[in-house]
Amino acid sequence: MARVQRMLDACAQLLDEGGYSELSTTRIAERAGVAIGSVYQFFPDKKAITQALGLRYLDLFSLRVTRRLSEETFAHWTEAVDAMIDEYIDMHRNEPGFRSLHFGDVVDVRLLDADSENNRVIAVRLRDLLISIAGVSESETLDRAVIVAVEAADAVLKLAFHKDPDGDPHYISESKILVRGYLGQLFGPKSS
Repeated sequence: MARVQRMLDACAQLLDEGGYSELSTTRIAERAGVAIGSVYQFFPDKKAITQALGLRYLDLFSLRVTRRLSEETFAHWTEAVDAMIDEYIDMHRNEPGFRSLHFGDVVDVRLLDADSENNRVIAVRLRDLLISIAGVSESETLDRAVIVAVEAADAVLKLAFHKDPDGDPHYISESKILVRGYLGQLFGPKSS
């Protein structure tokens, strides 16, 4: 397990340094300090390693959001939405490799799950968190709303980080406004 984590850490570092196109199993093995055979013991190719890294990011994001929603008290659901977006932004700024990989779209829009696009996988995870932690009722409307919110936030946050490595604060703010406004149709608008 420790070797696999070292390989994933090496993959993240190399993604930050040169992007996916410069990534190779040989470079990952060298950076992780393992034999190339060790890499192939767990991963058939660089795509499989980046998939494992993307899933690690998804688990980390879910853990961070779960912790934040469980530990903080929010006066209104809109603050919880902002907290979720803030966790994504913090990972983008501070988690090695995340800026280059995100949840895997740069490699494959179905990197996290062969049967679903990455944003759908993220939406399902967030929907499940809303149901289990926030007590939101399960419904088709909720499913659709979370998918639309994830797609919209993803598009605007890509704009935020396109030219600014820390994220343009105006676009970050706009992503929150957009998601809050849209979800307000489902959960009710923010009280004055």
